[in-house]
Amino acid sequence: MGLNRIFQILVPKDKKFIPLFVQGAENVLDASKLLKEAFTETDIDKRNEKVRRIKDLEHKGDEITHNIFNELNRNFITPFDREDIQSLTSSLDDVLDLIDGAARRIVLYKLNSYEKEFVSFADLIIQCAEQIKIAIIELDNLKHPENIKKACILINSYENDADDLYHQSISGLFDTETDPILLIKKRDIFNVLENATDKAEDVSDVLKSIIVKVG
Repeated sequence: MGLNRIFQILVPKDKKFIPLFVQGAENVLDASKLLKEAFTETDIDKRNEKVRRIKDLEHKGDEITHNIFNELNRNFITPFDREDIQSLTSSLDDVLDLIDGAARRIVLYKLNSYEKEFVSFADLIIQCAEQIKIAIIELDNLKHPENIKKACILINSYENDADDLYHQSISGLFDTETDPILLIKKRDIFNVLENATDKAEDVSDVLKSIIVKVG
């Protein structure tokens, strides 16, 4: 048993990390919902406003990440391994950055129409974010990790669905899109969306690592 784990047992839990992680998870979920709204919004000004709000959430996520690392530097006792805190923080930030990246491309590429698969991807990202939030809330109850395990299984399932959707979408894009510039732009958005679900699976992997070490 590691020294940090011994102290976790003997010393009362620090109450700062889990609320910060919950804030981060809620922030990712809010951004994922706005991304879907941006893909379905037909009014350009309203669409751009949603993209701007996602950027605001990305900045908020940076602040949460900064606060977590500050707490990590100030506290010797942590609720779980320090390396897992770092990995979980970075993985959440990666998901948010990719959501923001997809949203920015909506504005930068000035597309007049969007593939219906973009919305399907946004739905999968929302589902991943919902399960991430459920699992992170449960980090405060590591003696009973069943809900975390269930959430991780669902995240992995959604990531597999996203892989299938990606291959189908790229195949369909090459079959139907005749403008090579539009093809490149749309393929880039698909790549970013698929990467977002990959990073959500990275969050799941860190969560699974945490409950294995605690168990």
